[in-house]
Amino acid sequence: MTHRLFYKLCIIIASGIVALFYILNLLMSHTEDGMSHLSTDDRDTLIQWGKEAEAIYSTGDTLALEKYLQQLKQQEETWVAVARYNINQVAGEPLGSRFYDGYHFGRNVNWKIHLYFANNPTMEVPFENKQVSFLIQLPDRMRPGVYFKYTEVTMQIILPSIILMLLSYLLYRYITKPLGQLQLATREFSKGNFEVRASLLMGKRKDEFSELAMSFDQMAIRLSEQLINQRQLIADLSHELRTPLTRLDIALAEEETNQNPSKNIQRINRESKHIRKLVEDVLNLAWLENEKPSLQQESLELIDLLDVLIADAEFEFPDRIIECHLPNNALIQHSSHRAAAQALENILRNALRYTPAGQKVFIFIEETITHFILHIDDQGPGVPPEYLEMIFKPFFRVDKARKANSDSFGLGLALAQRQLFAIRSTVSAHNVSGGGLSMRISFPKT
Repeated sequence: MTHRLFYKLCIIIASGIVALFYILNLLMSHTEDGMSHLSTDDRDTLIQWGKEAEAIYSTGDTLALEKYLQQLKQQEETWVAVARYNINQVAGEPLGSRFYDGYHFGRNVNWKIHLYFANNPTMEVPFENKQVSFLIQLPDRMRPGVYFKYTEVTMQIILPSIILMLLSYLLYRYITKPLGQLQLATREFSKGNFEVRASLLMGKRKDEFSELAMSFDQMAIRLSEQLINQRQLIADLSHELRTPLTRLDIALAEEETNQNPSKNIQRINRESKHIRKLVEDVLNLAWLENEKPSLQQESLELIDLLDVLIADAEFEFPDRIIECHLPNNALIQHSSHRAAAQALENILRNALRYTPAGQKVFIFIEETITHFILHIDDQGPGVPPEYLEMIFKPFFRVDKARKANSDSFGLGLALAQRQLFAIRSTVSAHNVSGGGLSMRISFPKT
């Protein structure tokens, strides 16, 4: 195994996560930088306050300047002052010790505001002579980055989660797509399309899935060859068996024209018919098993079909009683008269064969919205519960429970089940309380 898929996934996941964190870091830095500046309106407001303070200061009226600063302080609920460059207060609030450190009273209105600091910074608007400055602690309403916490959560948690889920989905699609293609190839092969090849559906993919597809193709080629050879063998066997059987039938027919045919000739005639029936049943079963045909070609009146089958059964088994409870009609769409007739004949014969002389076989129909359910119940010995599904397998017979006569090869119910399946119908076996076996055949109405 080349482990190419492992290496691909490692590269995709590693590069994807590294790229994700790199992009998120750039995006976070860019967003933080953009949110750290004062808005244009707030910047202009601060500058305007500075100009107004400067205009009053230039008149020399200190009381008017104090009054203006007090109004501004009460209006914005903040700290306001005017001071000279030598840290000498002119008006407003007294200067604290923090103004004695550094080269500036406060921050320029064009500088960034640190979003992580708890306290609002002091902003400085210098007067024209640069010797005096208007100072104000930034009002809360002007503090930038109000939604920074939400942005931070979005950038660090929500957005990475969405991107990782998207990456997981892409990886999921990358892994499940070849599985779906392999499933499609398997489904087509099971339908009898032996020419399907999974590697063609994979395209140019080169990893463990392509190796699996190649293994599937090798298996498909081998199985298709075996199935084709099996079909050819059955066809050849059919031809080779039918030819001598036909000759044997002709010879027996000529011999039976004699007035006193021997018992051996009669036995050979009977066995010849049995062999012919066995060959035909095996061929039909093989065809139904391998081809799984869909025999839905015509409408079928189930009651008319049952009338014919029951009449034939009463003639063949005159010592059994067939009790029927059937509606006037039961029309089935998209069915096959031949397949249904052969299947029901086998099931009815099976019920009569195992019903003792003088006993009854009950036939009735249960109707639902979508189906007709035909019941054929016998009064035979029944079947052990563990064999109720096994009786539909070819050549299976429960000899100890249901003694079959020499005409039975164990193919009747197997053929019936597969013929019913070909017309979208099902059959199941159930033991009847008090003895006997109930066969339930479900026919879809449409």
